[in-house]
Amino acid sequence: MLRGVSSSWDCGFVSQSAPSAPGLNADQLATLLISCPDTKGIVAALAQLLAGHGANILDSDQHTDRTLGQFFQRIVFDTSTLMTDRGTLERAISEVASRFGMRLRLCFPDQGKKRVAIFVSEYDHCLYDLLLRHRSGELSCEIAAIVSNHTTLSPVAAQFGLPFYHFKKTRETRDAVEEKELALLAELKVDLVVLARYMQILSSAFVKQYAERVINIHHSFLPAFVGGRPYHQAHERGVKLIGATAHYATEVLDEGPIIEQDVVRCSHRDTVLDLVRKGRDLEKVVLARAVRWHLDDRILPYGNKTVVFD
Repeated sequence: MLRGVSSSWDCGFVSQSAPSAPGLNADQLATLLISCPDTKGIVAALAQLLAGHGANILDSDQHTDRTLGQFFQRIVFDTSTLMTDRGTLERAISEVASRFGMRLRLCFPDQGKKRVAIFVSEYDHCLYDLLLRHRSGELSCEIAAIVSNHTTLSPVAAQFGLPFYHFKKTRETRDAVEEKELALLAELKVDLVVLARYMQILSSAFVKQYAERVINIHHSFLPAFVGGRPYHQAHERGVKLIGATAHYATEVLDEGPIIEQDVVRCSHRDTVLDLVRKGRDLEKVVLARAVRWHLDDRILPYGNKTVVFD
């Protein structure tokens, strides 16, 4: 069995947390995510396989992209009733995956929660929101580190009893500093990187190493008002809606697969400061949703899109 989150979808098994269900022990739940060309018999094959091994399916959701001919499914099942061992189940799933050309991820809960590193600069609103949600139990993960290119928010890390790492970064030193950051992430066994208003552009090498495992919050409703000072741009255009976008970071700035977006109304009476205040409220909520869905194994990226299961 592979340990940790695979950066690709090629028939890998990972051991991570599965979402809980009322009246059931979360340690008994596993999640299976699959993506493959759409054809007959996929749902039946998986259902029969799991039933044949004694697994009780508790939740199943699916989607078909008819334009691309792609099928996606998320299954949550109870492992406490299994009549075979886990290795036998994995081999059976691999056989079905090979037959249908599936990419899959099988997530068991008993190897520990996903480990998260939060990257920040000097804005604290998203950081505070994530830490408070984590403290309340809303985000099921372990926060391994807070990483920043400034020392401004080190007191926040201390307040929550979390390790804080400062990596000063300039255009000339970026590559060397990123090597140190990646070494730290590897040492801490980080599964997910959250850019909570981290005002630095990650290199292609960094993004490739954590493909589909870096979530960024963009302070506008992409693809509108990309780049800097989006609220100033919005104010100059007299917009009636502003928004925020959470997406997976890719090599192309602000063009990765979108996970979640939301908007709020504004009017001619709103100043730039009003838009900033409203926008920051949105940023917190949108980022938290995206992080929670990733932790709960609800997201299937494909192409430059995502399927997000309710």
